[in-house]
Amino acid sequence: MERVYPRTAVRHARARGPNRRGTARLPHTGEMRLSDFWDRMSMHFGEAYAESWARDYVIAELGGRTVTQALSDGVAAKTVWRAVCKVTDVDSKLH
Repeated sequence: MERVYPRTAVRHARARGPNRRGTARLPHTGEMRLSDFWDRMSMHFGEAYAESWARDYVIAELGGRTVTQALSDGVAAKTVWRAVCKVTDVDSKLH
């Protein structure tokens, strides 16, 4: 089962420094890094509200799961982002 990395984990990974390729040490889920996903969530909802919304808002397109549950269950970050965009009327390609 894939672990969810909220915004705070992204900050901690960046604080640890880059890996051999010069990027933060975060896992990659699908075609979108989880750090990119959380950056987009923060840009859209604001940093404090993004994590709360991800924990509480149930999305039918994600099988009746929240964003956090879907990511924990291994759903690709890109798929989750598209579902978020669909329910919030945001163009997924704008971000």
